[in-house]
Amino acid sequence: MEKLFKLKAHGTDVKTEIRAGITTFFAMAYIIFVNSNYLSMTGMNKTGVMVATCISAAIGCLLTAFLANVPFCQAPGMGLNTFFTFTVCFGMGYTWEQALAIVFISGVLFLVVTVSPLRKKIIEAIPASLKAAISAGIGFFSSACSMSISLLPLVLVLPVPTPIWAPSPRERLCWPSSVWQLPLFWLPTA
Repeated sequence: MEKLFKLKAHGTDVKTEIRAGITTFFAMAYIIFVNSNYLSMTGMNKTGVMVATCISAAIGCLLTAFLANVPFCQAPGMGLNTFFTFTVCFGMGYTWEQALAIVFISGVLFLVVTVSPLRKKIIEAIPASLKAAISAGIGFFSSACSMSISLLPLVLVLPVPTPIWAPSPRERLCWPSSVWQLPLFWLPTA
């Protein structure tokens, strides 16, 4: 292990890396279940999605370990899977097969951009504040969808509910209609 990964040069040892790997696995294990739950809502086979999630995450982790020698874990992006299910399939009405074709095409385009000089220019053009806002927005979107599915919305029981914002018809397309009926999007006022 030391020879393969140059652990001492990176200031670590086998015991520390094994402990870190176990900790990271438990921190990321929810993705196996949430991803398969989200994607099975579109009609995909839940067991197949769960197996594909595990295999793709394992391959991604092994590639980053052996090709790049970095301790990065790879797994499906929950924000993208939420977008795939709730916006592309439910909101826009595409079947999961059509949505996967879109994902394939976008993956090819992403690969082309990644190997070209355009990638660096795009990354440098995005302000740090926007990068942080995108991460927060994806987190909120995933959380809101999860809470609406589990029927555990944030509810404070106070007299008169007032909407946080009135979504435009286009914004409403991005969410299943049941989401707008839940108290999650209502801010109680005194």
